[in-house]
Amino acid sequence: MSTTMPPRSRSVLRWVLMLGSLCALPAFTVDMYLPALPQVAEDLASTDAMAQVTVSCMLIGGAVGQIVIGPLSDRFGRRRPLLVGLALHVVTSLLCALVTDMPMLIALRLLQGFFNSAAAVAAVAIVRDRFVGAEAARILSRLMLVIGVAPMFAPTVGTLVLAVASWRWVFVALALIGAVLAVVVLKVMPETHAPESRTTGGVGAAALRGYTTLLRDRHFIALAVVPGLGFGVLMAYVVSSPVVFQEGYGLTQGQYALLFGVNGLGLVLSAQLNAALVRRVAPIRLLRLGIVAQAIISVVLLGVAITGFGGLAGLLVVLWLVLAFQGLIPSNASALALSRHGEIAGTAAAMIGAIQSLVAGVVSPLAGFLGSTATSMAAVMVVALALAIVVLAVATPAFRKGGWHLPV
Repeated sequence: MSTTMPPRSRSVLRWVLMLGSLCALPAFTVDMYLPALPQVAEDLASTDAMAQVTVSCMLIGGAVGQIVIGPLSDRFGRRRPLLVGLALHVVTSLLCALVTDMPMLIALRLLQGFFNSAAAVAAVAIVRDRFVGAEAARILSRLMLVIGVAPMFAPTVGTLVLAVASWRWVFVALALIGAVLAVVVLKVMPETHAPESRTTGGVGAAALRGYTTLLRDRHFIALAVVPGLGFGVLMAYVVSSPVVFQEGYGLTQGQYALLFGVNGLGLVLSAQLNAALVRRVAPIRLLRLGIVAQAIISVVLLGVAITGFGGLAGLLVVLWLVLAFQGLIPSNASALALSRHGEIAGTAAAMIGAIQSLVAGVVSPLAGFLGSTATSMAAVMVVALALAIVVLAVATPAFRKGGWHLPV
């Protein structure tokens, strides 16, 4: 039996706050740590490149974790895998604070990503358990807002921690966040996946069946890849911007923090707009509008970066617009993908999240490899968005036709 029910406003707000907090955990675990990378490399007698590997390992661990944990949540419910994942996130975070060399930190970051991926899997699957259609897209829009904005603000939180303590206390803070979330889940969050709706038999066999079903659905795969490419765009900015703006344009740390906040505001506004529009406009149409507009503006950004037209002000205005349109993409794509496989929502959410982490993990470092300039950052964005449009156009006929509905 489905547990979907018409939500009241107060109930919806409660779920948005709880699920948004869970969604923020993996993002904070990746990005709160970014300002500490130079300190980590120095303290552990390693290099900046090896310190950056710890970020990629976190994303890879998250991708693998979601693939494993998704079917477990379909078999055993949402709460138990979530609570185990949060507990082990706390343990690995505290161990990260105690490491003595870089290989140990890399291994622990891989495990940390694996375990806290349970938070993202549970959050997205719970949306599908309780909400459908436009309402699901609206709730996911709020959650994708958190996922999108967290990378923008998490480095600022990390900077505040570093202002009063060493990088090791960043991991202590992450452990504390995980512990608080575990208490909230225990005390407030009910089980949303009814026993009669759960998969039966062995977990491995159920997982194989679920992933086989998803892999055969080209519409689902296309819609699952798009959030990853969009997140890659965002991460290209997050990873490259410290070098681009502080070293390339000479911004101070305070100015750079302000820039992060202003760009985060663009994501907030667009996500709120999407949440309001999705009740009246089909999600596929909003997805089509957002991704095409974002791609066009990213080409303009590349032109501005190459020519220097408008100087720093011109670059910042166009960059703000590129990032702002991000609010129309992941939530609508994810809601449409999940709507196709509600019976295995945990497995579907896991695949969406895993693809997002893998694609973002591949795309985001490219700007650094190309030189961490405004031009390389914009070029990565253009390529990622062009690929997203091609994927949707090839695999989703409704996208090409203007998108009043998705074919089943």
